[in-house]
Amino acid sequence: MSLTHRLGWRSGVAVLATMVLLTLAPIEVLSDEPEIALVIGEPWEDMRRRSSAEIDPAIAGHYWGQMPKSDARLRFTDSQYGFVTPLARYFSVSFDDERVSNVRMSPQIEPLLLDDTLKVVLDLQDQWHRAGWVPARVTRYPSFADTPQWRDQLRDVNKGGTAYWRAGDKYQLMLVVSRFEDKKRPTEERYLITLAIHKSRGGQ
Repeated sequence: MSLTHRLGWRSGVAVLATMVLLTLAPIEVLSDEPEIALVIGEPWEDMRRRSSAEIDPAIAGHYWGQMPKSDARLRFTDSQYGFVTPLARYFSVSFDDERVSNVRMSPQIEPLLLDDTLKVVLDLQDQWHRAGWVPARVTRYPSFADTPQWRDQLRDVNKGGTAYWRAGDKYQLMLVVSRFEDKKRPTEERYLITLAIHKSRGGQ
């Protein structure tokens, strides 16, 4: 799916991530922070051998996805553009004929307060900047920052925030922050972060 289909994808992922975070039975959580270590485009079995989190095999000749069997962080292992996320509960890796196609995840194990949300988002952006990723489409979608303007925007349930980054001509990603009502904590402002990573596609 193209990142240009942002609104439809964002809605679907937000709903799915919320369901996973809030309604699923407790998932196995391991103490040594299991990880999925991958590069977009590599053979699926290479990812499975490298990763400490368990994930099922791909299906030959199919485009589909799998989720780790425990909370896991993403270690993006590209030699130049690598980065690491926090532990995630919603974490989907898609395959296309037994190769890693894309990643869709929420790098958190529960809905976060705004301060904690910004801490995660700004750390990811700092990793990307240091690794050579560059912001994209910044006129309309500037990168996140801890400013009064950004905080006001994120608190607005009708707005939220989206940013795009590119790694040369190899990869592109979309980062979304959305506020929602957490029924477990009805008096608190809680947020979901969603992250999608694809191969770069010219002109997008």
